[in-house]
Amino acid sequence: MSASAPLAPATAALLHRGTVIPAHPLALTAGRTLDERRQRALTRYYLEAGAGGVAVGVHTTQFAIRDHALFRPVLELAAEESASAVASRSFLRIAGVAGPVRQAVEEAATARALGYDAVLVSPAGLPHATLDDLLDRSAAVGEILPVIGFYLQEAVGGRELPRAYWRALADQEATVAVKAAPFDRYRTLELVQGIADSDRGAEVALYTGNDDTIVADLLTPYHVTTPTGPAVRRFVGGLLGHWAVCTRSAVRLLADVHAADAGDEAARQRALARLAGDTDANAAVYDVRGSFAGVIAGVHEVLRRQGLLTGTWCLDPAEGLSPGQAQEIDRVHTAYPWLAEEDAFIAGALPRWLA
Repeated sequence: MSASAPLAPATAALLHRGTVIPAHPLALTAGRTLDERRQRALTRYYLEAGAGGVAVGVHTTQFAIRDHALFRPVLELAAEESASAVASRSFLRIAGVAGPVRQAVEEAATARALGYDAVLVSPAGLPHATLDDLLDRSAAVGEILPVIGFYLQEAVGGRELPRAYWRALADQEATVAVKAAPFDRYRTLELVQGIADSDRGAEVALYTGNDDTIVADLLTPYHVTTPTGPAVRRFVGGLLGHWAVCTRSAVRLLADVHAADAGDEAARQRALARLAGDTDANAAVYDVRGSFAGVIAGVHEVLRRQGLLTGTWCLDPAEGLSPGQAQEIDRVHTAYPWLAEEDAFIAGALPRWLA
């Protein structure tokens, strides 16, 4: 199999330098139809907050968009709204693809036609696939667009993927990055080690999706053995549903992390001061007490309070906030000042984003 065309040099440099990539939510009306005005406003928010890209059609967008004929319309709206940013700066447009090989390839082809740069290949929805099946699917998709591998946590439909899998994925020429989101330090380490085992390991950027430990992932140096000897690998950025809210704050956090890596001790202390608070806030938004049942609705609730959405509706009528989740979101909003700062930023720009 041949690989797709590589990323443009400036886009590849941004991906490997590290950036903030929110996982784009889905704006719905009370009738659970696409709210195009607010869907566009969300993308405008991420652009002005300083995000380096968006990921659309992923878990936070709701995998069920495929069952409601919304996959292409939602990708198209984000592509249109980000077109001006792409013309003036590097900006990563990433599409989530899912399902069997044929479906994933068709979705990747749609993304390419709309101007997307890469695809995030989800392991969800293929409970009986072997590891070789997953690798073959990534290779097929990689003929269409560059691939970002995805370790999806088991609580929301993922599966265990061993060290050998990640080495084999990194060996594929089309693989440009991986997102680690197993919410498990042991499995995260296996992913890092597996990527390092590959001769192409240095060409694969590491992105955290571990919403429970974002700051720790970003600050941790991973000392690994590679085919050419010892090396240090780092998570350079995040592709996160958690960063679909408080995105401007996330941009500032990542700037501090990068400065800390360059030796700025004050920046390191600012980042460390966010470590426990970010985990606490995520526990509320992602409904850890409710075993993640309200994970999508929790993201929607924060955006609703800020005026970006008008409700917490999900495509599945049974999906909503868990008992006590709204009160937990109240608590963390009061506890951590950066959440209120984000509210002020959004309030000042919201009329323009909704225009």
